[in-house]
Order: sequence, then C-alpha cells, then structure tokens
Amino acid sequence: MRISLLFSLFLLFGSSLLFLNCHMKDLSNINVLSLGDSYTIGESVQENDRWSVQLARLLRSRSTDVNNPTIIARTGWTTAELNEAIIASGNKQQYDLVSLMIGVNNQYRGQPIDRYRTEFRQLVQVAVHYARNQPSHVVVLSIPDWGASPFAASRDRATIAKQIDEFNAVASQVCAEAGVTFIDITPLTRQAAGDASQFAADGLHYSGKQMKKWAEKALPIVEKILN
Repeated sequence: MRISLLFSLFLLFGSSLLFLNCHMKDLSNINVLSLGDSYTIGESVQENDRWSVQLARLLRSRSTDVNNPTIIARTGWTTAELNEAIIASGNKQQYDLVSLMIGVNNQYRGQPIDRYRTEFRQLVQVAVHYARNQPSHVVVLSIPDWGASPFAASRDRATIAKQIDEFNAVASQVCAEAGVTFIDITPLTRQAAGDASQFAADGLHYSGKQMKKWAEKALPIVEKILN
C-alpha cells in the first residue's frame, strides 16, 4: 500500500516537473519582429542603439529571455514599400511580439492620408498574422516629429507637426479598431529639439540616447504583453 502510494506521488510530482519544464521552455527565447523604416533600422547609429534592440536588452536585464529582434526596415520606406519588402522577404516565421513603426515617409513625400490609412491597416493585419493572429501581441510606435530635428531648421515646423499629428491620429484609430496597442512616442521626439545629443550625426535621425527613451516607454507595456 505504501509502495503504491509513494509510486503515485512520484508520478504526480514527476508530471508536475515535466509540465513546469515545458512551460518554462515555452517562455524562453522569446522572438521579436520589428517592421518599419529608418527609425526602426536605426539610420546613422550602431546596431546596439536601435530602439527595438535596446528594448530587448532592457527586457533581458529584467529577466525576460528575449532574442534580439528580426528587423525588416530600411531608410526611406513608405507603407507600400514596407509591405512589398515583407512579401519579398518570404518570411513565414511566427513571433511572440511584433512592432510596427511606419509613416514618416508617406508624410514627407506628401502622400494622401487616405492612402496611408488603407496601407497602414494592411500592415497592421500583416503584423497580427506574424504575431500568431494575436492583436494583443502587436505594438505600434507613433511617427516621430522630424520637424524637431536640426535638419528641419529651414522648414515649416508647424506644418510638419500638424501633418505628423494627422497621420498619427489615423494610426491610433486603426490600432484601436484592430485591438493593437499604440504607443505615442512623438512627444519624446519633440522634447529632443535643441539637444544635439538626441540626434544622429546626420542631424535628421535620432541617436541611441533618444531611442532609449522609446524603448523605456514601451518596456512596461511589452512586459505586460509577454507575461
């Protein structure tokens, strides 16, 4: 009787350990996909300064076992060009978290905002697909205000800011409809005005110091998603 009871307890305890180990394995090596343009690829900065790479590093410092992100991004891309690049990549993997940050080049080139709405909605759907069809595992970062940069010193900064706000309003609405988290980092980029250390050497793109602020703002949201 005692032997039978001990054997049963052993099986129960062993099964619990097996479940725990499998569960822990499922949570390890979290994979991230970052989609975007120059702000995602980190134009004019080192790879370690890219905002999503910094986010991964912050997560690891807080005991979340996450890999550095897979990045599909290039300087100058609009929503249409990003979508074409995603298709061309042939990437069929699935991810635990997907980030999207796109639209500044639509605004810069003067493309219609209705076109942005349509193409951005398509990209959000693509992001959700990559996130195992879980909208809650997708985060969208707002479009930075490049009008705050030294590069824009001779431009109409008020008009740039107004248009950026209009594009971000569309992005926020699309995210709300899709159940995707929208993270507004635009105010951080405006606060960088006049501080050369917040910008890359080209005077247009942002430095790792500024992008760290984006990662820090995203951190508690992403931690909640992954946990």
